[in-house]
Amino acid sequence: MACRLYLISPSAFESEAFAENLEQALSGGDVAAFQLRIKNFPRNTDEKSVRTLFQKIKSATKVLLPICRAKNVAFLINDYPEIAMEVGADGVHIGNDPELPEGFTTDLRKKNGKNFTIGVSCYDSRHLAMVAAEQGADYVSFGAFFPTKTKISPGKPKPEILEWWSKYTTVPCTAIGGINPENCGGLVKAGADFIAVVSYVWEHPKGPKVAVKEINSAIAKSLVNC
Repeated sequence: MACRLYLISPSAFESEAFAENLEQALSGGDVAAFQLRIKNFPRNTDEKSVRTLFQKIKSATKVLLPICRAKNVAFLINDYPEIAMEVGADGVHIGNDPELPEGFTTDLRKKNGKNFTIGVSCYDSRHLAMVAAEQGADYVSFGAFFPTKTKISPGKPKPEILEWWSKYTTVPCTAIGGINPENCGGLVKAGADFIAVVSYVWEHPKGPKVAVKEINSAIAKSLVNC
């Protein structure tokens, strides 16, 4: 059994300034992936705002992607596969948006092949997770496991969903939502393949490098005790 850290960006930041934080975080220890998650605007908004958002994502990618490449960290973009494909990202993470067409993940997989990573948010739904896996998702995400200010989650799963998923499938699963070194142990032991973290890393009083070290240490201790 293995479990690795999955970093997610803050929802808004200045790219040049954040680049230093990302470099510090990746120097703190093992990181499997980094997800660029800019959420300045609602998904269905006016055309001008959408263009502005897309430009922000592309500009941030230009600065941050090389940092991840240098550390062999997968670079994923949240919600917008068209941008991920255009900028050469390693993949995309998509939410289970009811407005997405049926078979969206299947079509995305056909367009991009096996080397394009697709992650899908499934909250606390076993059904959504099974559908995502059947349609070709490379991993599914469950959460929020703990209170979080990053986003309002429609799901509040228990660690048992990770145990169930790991027992009956081979598709990796990610745990997300208010996770820190003190509470990640149960999720690791339950079968999480990845621990996704946002606030704890970027808001750590001693900086992201220390935060990554602390989380990796907690993951390692939990794996020893499995």
